[in-house]
This record gives sequence, C-alpha cells and structure tokens, in this order.
Amino acid sequence: MADAKVIPFGDEPRTRRARPKSKDAGSSASASAAAAAKGARGKRPPGRKGGPLAPVPEQPAGPGDAVVAGAVETVVAPEESKADPGGGGGWDRRIAGGLAFLRRRLTGDYEVDEFGYDEELTDKVLMSMIRPLYEKYFRVEVKGIENIPSEGGVLIVANHSGTLPLDGLMLQAAVHDNHPAGRNLRLLAADLVFMLPVVNELARKAGHTLACAEDAEELLRRGEVVGVMPEGFKGIGKPFGERYKLQRFGRGGFVSTALRAGAPIVPCSIVGAEEIYPMIGNARTLARVLGIPYFPITPTFPWLGPLGAVPLPTKWTIQFGEPIPTEGYPAEAAEDPMLMFNLTDQVREQIQHTLYKLLVQRRSVFF
Repeated sequence: MADAKVIPFGDEPRTRRARPKSKDAGSSASASAAAAAKGARGKRPPGRKGGPLAPVPEQPAGPGDAVVAGAVETVVAPEESKADPGGGGGWDRRIAGGLAFLRRRLTGDYEVDEFGYDEELTDKVLMSMIRPLYEKYFRVEVKGIENIPSEGGVLIVANHSGTLPLDGLMLQAAVHDNHPAGRNLRLLAADLVFMLPVVNELARKAGHTLACAEDAEELLRRGEVVGVMPEGFKGIGKPFGERYKLQRFGRGGFVSTALRAGAPIVPCSIVGAEEIYPMIGNARTLARVLGIPYFPITPTFPWLGPLGAVPLPTKWTIQFGEPIPTEGYPAEAAEDPMLMFNLTDQVREQIQHTLYKLLVQRRSVFF
C-alpha cells in the first residue's frame, strides 16, 4: 500500500544559490556581494519573522559561483523540529498524519490480509490503546526478546492465566514494541473470542485468528510470528490456589503444526497475570446459563459491580526462552505421537521451570 503524502504545515523552501551568467559577472559580483554581506550581517530579510540569522562566510568565490548577499536564515528540517522546544513542527506532523490516516480510513485506501489483519490500524490505534496498560499499569519487563528470530516463521508457546485474557494482549505488545525487527505477534484465539460482537472485529484487525492447525500452519509458512497458549480455558480459569501451576497442554497439536511448517518453538513464561483477578470461586451454574466456560468470583467481583472488573496493578515479567528447532526432523515426524509427546513435555517443562525461577527472583507482586 502506497504511503500517503503528508505535507507538514509551516515549512518553507530553502534559499537557492544564484548562478552567474558568465565568469566575469561572477567575479564582479563577488566583490560587491562581500561588501553587501558586511552591511547586511545581523539584519533580517524584509517580510520574514522569527528564526536565527547566520552570517555569510567570507570565502573566495570559485569559478562559476556567486556569493549570495545578505544574511542566510536557518531553515529547520521537519525531523529537526523535535529538538526545538518552542517549535510546533512535531504537533503539525502528528495532526497531518492523523488527518491522512482518517482520510485513508474513510476512502478505504488501506489493506487487510485474508485473515482480517489490519497492520496500519494495529500500529497506530490498537497498540496505542494497549501501551499505557503495558507500560504504566503493569510495567511489563521483557527478557530474552533476542530469542525470537528476526525473520521466518516462529511459534511462541506461553502459559495462560489471569481470568481475563489480558496476558495475550501484553504478550503481543511485548513482541511489537521490543523486537529489533518490529515483528507482530499473530495469536491463535479460542472460538468464544470470535463469537463476541466488537471483540471479534478487533481481534481480527489485530491479527489474531482461530486456533486451528490449518490457519496456524499457513501463517507459519508465510514467515509470521504465531502465538499459542495451549492451556486454554483450563489455564485462564483456574483457581487462585493453583496459580503458576501449568495445566495440560492438550495433545501436542501445536508441536505437530510447528513440525509441518519447520518453524522453531520459543517457550514463553509470563509472571504477574495470575494476581490481577484472584479467582476464589466459580459460579458454574451461572456460567452454564450464560454459555461461558466459567463465571469468576474474586475479592472484588461481582461485589463491587463494574469497579470489580478493574485488574490489580501487578508487576509483570515476560521471558522468552531459547528456541527449540524443528527443521531437522523428517516430514513424517509430525505424525509420530511419541515425538509430539516428548517435544510437548519439553516445552511445558521449560516454561514451568522458568516460572519458578522468575517467582523466586520476584521481590513483590506489585513492585
């Protein structure tokens, strides 16, 4: 998609140097220009306001050159205006960029892939909405980001917790904002996510897709970073007393997908999400009536109403482990149940061990 041409407000063209018609004209002009420069030094050109003045250097004119008489006004380039605290170039560019973004939205001049991923909307809007929660509220610390390859397909496997799936959003922000290559995480989400109004559209726009082997393998073959949380609802809806104890990782479907695509598996451990909504009970009857996997009861919800849905400001740590390669296995390895079991167990044990290590190093839940 071609970038829109953004014209910053207030920019003026740089002064061009005059070209003499002949060598004689250039020689005679240099003497008079030097004298004029002395008198004009420190004076502002008529009709112009603001901006520092720079004197014309007194250098001998070369053949074919002419010295421009008068003071030369310094012109600040758009990228340099950030250093000028008194200038408004930065805000001008932001406003112009915002208007250009709105124009593209209104005219439909933007692209989405067949999964619904809208890269521009994700970068400019969705990540901007998540970032305050990521940086200021949970103060997420990221470790081992270099373990995610800079190119090619890669499968990130992480633990899942927190009653509400905020850990998936924080994981996406961690990859998006910290990876040197600026990669974006494409999460595999449960069916329930795509059954909810508004949430369905936002999830698609952010690059998430249904947790099925076909979609995951297609994304990996295209060289995308794919994220999966194999614990599913068993992990996110477990009681507070079982925090940081990994649930079953299913039947190893994510390992089979990685083997077929030849993509490395990067284990990921997330500490801090377990305490945002301490789940002390589960109203199963109400959950069945509402058609949801569980109905959480926490110290604040549902007792405080909507206020009880505000997460606790815990301190988070996300650590990416060393990748487990899969390209060395033969094509039929994806059908070997023993190999899938062993690799699944290896990934799970690595995540669990890292969780225990991070918990020992943690000073406090909130600091």
